[in-house]
Amino acid sequence: MATEPALVDACSDLVMYASRLTRAIRRRHEMSAGLRVLALLDQHGPLGITQLAHLDRCSQPTMSAAVGGLVERGWLAKEPHPTDRRGSVVALTDEGSAELRRARRANGEAIAARVRERTDHTTDEVLTAVAVLRDLLETDDDEGTP
Repeated sequence: MATEPALVDACSDLVMYASRLTRAIRRRHEMSAGLRVLALLDQHGPLGITQLAHLDRCSQPTMSAAVGGLVERGWLAKEPHPTDRRGSVVALTDEGSAELRRARRANGEAIAARVRERTDHTTDEVLTAVAVLRDLLETDDDEGTP
């Protein structure tokens, strides 16, 4: 069964605009890489540096540096790996969870302001867009990347 061309075009636009929106929000934060690490740990639970680097698609040294900065801020706790003496496991602290909630709230407020000021879309329409994205990501084994 061939895919409907209008659906393909709409999905292409969905990816493009979701990416643009993500970039616009990331520019608002001085610590976008750090927030990504917090979000990954919120989603997956405690992980090793290698696992985090793989999920974030960066090198292990890059992830180690990012984690080090987040540990210094008190947003992550680093413990020895239970089965690998050379490794460690990183987890969100209460302060890290609070920072992630604060950043997500700030993102939501910024986008809500844009929706109110620049569009005529209703809350229900935004909720539909969220539902589509959520459903696509919940069924994707590759972290939602196209």
